[in-house]
Amino acid sequence: MKGQSKRLGSPMITLIGALIIGFTSLAGCETVSARDTSIPTAVELQRVVDDAHAKFKDLKDGKNADYIPILATIPSELFGVAIVTNDGRVYTAGDSDYAFAIESVSKPFNLAMVMQEQGPEAVREKIGVEPTGLPFNSKLAIELLKTRSVNPLVNAGAIAQVSMVKAKDEDERWAKVQGNLSAFAGVKELPLSDETFKSEYESAWSNRAIANLLYNYGRLYSDPEEAMRVYTKQCSLLITTEELGLMGATLSNGGVNPKTGKRLLNEEHVPELLSLMLTAGFYDESGQWSYTAGLPSKTGVGGGIVSVVPGEMAIAAFSPRLNEAGNSVRAQKAINYIAEQLQLNIFDGR
Repeated sequence: MKGQSKRLGSPMITLIGALIIGFTSLAGCETVSARDTSIPTAVELQRVVDDAHAKFKDLKDGKNADYIPILATIPSELFGVAIVTNDGRVYTAGDSDYAFAIESVSKPFNLAMVMQEQGPEAVREKIGVEPTGLPFNSKLAIELLKTRSVNPLVNAGAIAQVSMVKAKDEDERWAKVQGNLSAFAGVKELPLSDETFKSEYESAWSNRAIANLLYNYGRLYSDPEEAMRVYTKQCSLLITTEELGLMGATLSNGGVNPKTGKRLLNEEHVPELLSLMLTAGFYDESGQWSYTAGLPSKTGVGGGIVSVVPGEMAIAAFSPRLNEAGNSVRAQKAINYIAEQLQLNIFDGR
């Protein structure tokens, strides 16, 4: 596709833009100017993706997750970067076609299906929307917090999400979860890695305890083992960096997949989902990520990260080496670099 693309507008983006450019000083200072939000040319986008990959490909910091045995075996030098724009243009570098376990990056996209079925208010009432202030796999949070589950992007809330999916049995629940994530990725079916599922399920004592605690407190809405099993399968789906970028671009495009044209989330629900990604999508570094990159994002211990630039594009990256918070070292540096180069921070008034 040649030439520059027309930026796709939406009520949500119009509102964000109005908020950014509308702030003025009570002391009479000049109005803050909004940054140029036109999507860069194809050459510029490919260049910044290539530069991000080249800049961080030799970084050796971090290590693979090993508490899930299969993840420790993934080649640690793998590194893919992708940008997918709202009109479906794709720019990649590195190992962008390598299929890795989606893990927790799946959480906001499964939540989108629950929102589509039951609305954001059901999520607030049955799970909650506040950060826990504790690790993503914390059982202590369930005991300390009065409402037991408070956020759908930590493990407790994600298992509760799965239990909220409307289904008559486990087979239907799994089919809906897999089908929805595949639709976000723009493919017929994301493959389930039986090896990953077996590795995770056989070592899932922590998540099993979380599911049973939630059930005990009335904050799980199906059989606990069924919810935990479907959730583990969800995390064991394989996805490429390019497909992950398309998932993010579906959110940046107001809930419509740029490749298939299929609506997967009503546009009016997208802001609620992005707000959760901004405040809780980066594990214990969510505040730091919002402070620096300023983009709604979700990470996973499989090494994937997706970031959403509302109304414009998504940036995805993958590399297995994680920092202590469980976030991919290379992937977050690549995305942050791209966000800086293209001035994509949603709070940036330039």
